Amino acid sequence: MAEVAAKAGVSSQTVSRVANNRDNVDEATREKVLAAMQALGYRPNAAARALVTGKFGALGVVSFDVGAHGNARTLAAIAEAAREAGFSVNFMGVRAQTEAAVRQAFRHLTLQSVDGIVLIESQMLDTSSLHLPANMPVVVADGDTGHQYPNVDFDQARGTRSVVRHLLELGHRTVYHLSGPHDSFAAQRRAAAWEHTLVAAGAPVRPVLYGDWTAESGYLAGRTLAQIPDVTAVFAANDQMALGVLRALHEAGRTVPDEISVAGFDDVPEARFFEPPLTTVHQDFDIVGRHCVTLLLEQIERRSGGPGKLTVEPTLVVRASTAPPSGAGER
Repeated sequence: MAEVAAKAGVSSQTVSRVANNRDNVDEATREKVLAAMQALGYRPNAAARALVTGKFGALGVVSFDVGAHGNARTLAAIAEAAREAGFSVNFMGVRAQTEAAVRQAFRHLTLQSVDGIVLIESQMLDTSSLHLPANMPVVVADGDTGHQYPNVDFDQARGTRSVVRHLLELGHRTVYHLSGPHDSFAAQRRAAAWEHTLVAAGAPVRPVLYGDWTAESGYLAGRTLAQIPDVTAVFAANDQMALGVLRALHEAGRTVPDEISVAGFDDVPEARFFEPPLTTVHQDFDIVGRHCVTLLLEQIERRSGGPGKLTVEPTLVVRASTAPPSGAGER
């Protein structure tokens, strides 16, 4: 640090402020110090900095399936918000849907010296309770709001009501539902809201079909739906499964939306390029990720000590895949 200070022509205290990303350094001085650090190959000692600041400058993220659209988008937003706050992100993937596996991931991240952890708990565990280290700040995203941890999630029921009501208001007698897997919190909430909305409207409730979030599972369900005479509207629990349904209906000669309307959930970037463009529920995963970091930093900086909940409102995006039922399609 002394060598960096000498090369940049500043004090060691100024080098320390730059190394710790303090904002009380003017930009010209900051650039001189950073240039000197690069020239000399200087890297701040994380352990020493933690002794001074009480923070390691890193956040942890635990997730079951980073390949899933929502999880990947949330993780990217967490990483960006953390970077803006001067933190790095350490990721730990979990395969087994057990509390023991989650606790092991937390232990690994704790050994990597993180200041707090976000758990993207999109899948149900083998226990209804979750006991994590008491001294570690934790935020749960897309998980069980019954846990005594700060939580960030979408209003799944509101998003589902909006799309089901949209289809009913178009004149469809009922709406068939292709759900996500049984072990998904989001799938359970969307299926429950779908049924409740139909019951409240006095519409028939047909048996639920199940997929695994993939377009392939949507395609297989779509082949079944294409053979049911009274199907005029389908709500798929995510856009990938809706894409598979569209393909299956096309192969069966059932036109969308003239004979059957199809709607999805998530509003993936490709949804507006489906054929036809997909009516869906938009979820802003960037906002969820940023809220997770905000709640975590509040705990780390001891500005908040108790559980809190932030709910992000989804919005219905109407495109060309939904329309009033045709006379030939009604029964």
